[in-house]
Amino acid sequence: MTNIYLIPCFLAEDVLETIPSYVLDALKKCTVIFAENERTARRYLKALDKNIVIDDFEWFTIHKAEEEQVNNLKKKIKEGKNIAIISEAGCPGIADPGQVLIAVAQEMNCNIKPLVGPSSILLALMASGMNGQQFEFTGYLPIDTTARSKRIKELEAASAKQNSTKIFIETPYRNNQLLESIIQNCLPNTKLCIGVNITATDERIITKTIKDWKNSKPELHKLPVIFLLYAGI
Repeated sequence: MTNIYLIPCFLAEDVLETIPSYVLDALKKCTVIFAENERTARRYLKALDKNIVIDDFEWFTIHKAEEEQVNNLKKKIKEGKNIAIISEAGCPGIADPGQVLIAVAQEMNCNIKPLVGPSSILLALMASGMNGQQFEFTGYLPIDTTARSKRIKELEAASAKQNSTKIFIETPYRNNQLLESIIQNCLPNTKLCIGVNITATDERIITKTIKDWKNSKPELHKLPVIFLLYAGI
């Protein structure tokens, strides 16, 4: 049976201590790699082990020609190859295009092996002090200002009704605009956690009320940020 190894990648460049040693052992069992970004994945493998021979693997890029890559995956599974799926950052299948390939591998009865690694979603939730019993990751919010404001209000209302934490992200160059929208559209006592550069040496994960954030807005432009909203009890 084909083994599919879901290989986690560090969140912050070269923070190798967040990657367990058994990840490298799993990689060495593979002959095929499907990566979200081949260039950075190659650099990541070299960081894990400078002696690894990158060109010994067959490489496929997930983001390009999705249907073609699904067919490539099916072919490699039928050949009985051990396959690694590598995310650009964090864990494959979590806010990650590798999910499509994993679904195919499940349909083909492969042995799926998820490996432990950093997830900004879980790490931020752990540090937020918000409800970890009920939470929802909602991905990206709308770009349009009106639609984004409406969505923020919906998430706040759902958080209050369900007593759940709502987690979302934004393209780094729009972080400041999203923060401004949250402050403008949420109630003063609603809590907002902002996680910045998680796992890096300058990591910051801070929870404040909207009222308090209004008086101390951080500069978030072009930084890796995750937002958590909680309007529950």
